[in-house]
Amino acid sequence: MSANILVIISSGDADKALTGMMYAYNAMNYGWMDKVKVVFFGPAQNLLATHDAMRDMAGRIVEAARAADKDLAPTACKFLSDRDDTSNAVASLGIHVEYVGQLISDFIKDGFTPLVF
Repeated sequence: MSANILVIISSGDADKALTGMMYAYNAMNYGWMDKVKVVFFGPAQNLLATHDAMRDMAGRIVEAARAADKDLAPTACKFLSDRDDTSNAVASLGIHVEYVGQLISDFIKDGFTPLVF
């Protein structure tokens, strides 16, 4: 069984999104899983542009991912962030902004277990 997870943060509810972000950060930081990929998708992306606690946690996730594996840098959906005019705000946190449909599918095909918050 794979010890790799794909954490998809999509909730527009900051408390729910932060719960997922906290789990992802701790899984990276404490080695609970072999690999952790974080994808911001949907309403959560707008919170990254405006919510201080989410911006802070996103910075911690970026640093933990950078230390673990540069290929696992957190990513946000380009289509949605362009639509909502948040691409620059999200990218300023160190989060890659790119189309994520194929990316999510590829991680699942590669054996990553999806967790959605």
